[in-house]
Amino acid sequence: MSKGKLAKFADMARYENVFQYPYSVVENVPFEMKGHWRDMYFHNDNPIVLELGCGKGEYTVELARLYPDVNFIGVDIKGARMWTGATQALNDGLKNVAFLRTNIEIIDRFFGPDEVQEIWLTFSDPQMKNVRKRLTSTYFMERYRRFLVDGGIVHVKTDSNFLFTYTTYMTERNAFPVLFSTTDLYHAEGLDADTMRILSIQTYYESQWIERGLNIKYMKFRLPSSGDMAEPDVEIPVDDYRSYKRTRRSGVDMRK
Repeated sequence: MSKGKLAKFADMARYENVFQYPYSVVENVPFEMKGHWRDMYFHNDNPIVLELGCGKGEYTVELARLYPDVNFIGVDIKGARMWTGATQALNDGLKNVAFLRTNIEIIDRFFGPDEVQEIWLTFSDPQMKNVRKRLTSTYFMERYRRFLVDGGIVHVKTDSNFLFTYTTYMTERNAFPVLFSTTDLYHAEGLDADTMRILSIQTYYESQWIERGLNIKYMKFRLPSSGDMAEPDVEIPVDDYRSYKRTRRSGVDMRK
């Protein structure tokens, strides 16, 4: 581990806007704020929005700037990356931002029923080999609905055609109401005012995809709090790339 990472982890341990509960400690340390984020941390009654897989936290911080009357929580397991957003939020005095370092597989341990209004999934790993790790799979939707309000909104922003196509099939298979969907966000027509505002946020990695000539896909849908869910039984062409300056990671052309 580099000296820079050690320094960042030391900062994270003392930051008041960071809560760290990875697998290694969550079993032994109860999370007392579950169901009480508003009164115990934010000290207001404003809506709560999560960014799951927040990386450096750029999106979480910029959303918080745009919407000061909304509480935002960035979630990721990579503490050294999250340090960037957490530090920026503290330096800028943003009181409507928090960060939770944990594994998203156990996200429902940290939020109570109806505690969250919206979820953002920004440039998630498409997990083309394993649907149970895919953040838009029904495996994760079951977890999200345990704390998301009935009909709460899930936003998906991605460069991955595979993930976008899969998510489209998943919403269709389960009859989730889709509020908006486009395969080319920055050239789409009919965007509502909120979406237009959010277009002003562009992370470092997103700019790399755009410079490479890739379209950014975006959709938002409502997640009902009840009802059976099923995985779509379709095969989807895999992405012919995955990360910047890398070629295809798999020789397989189609995945479910």
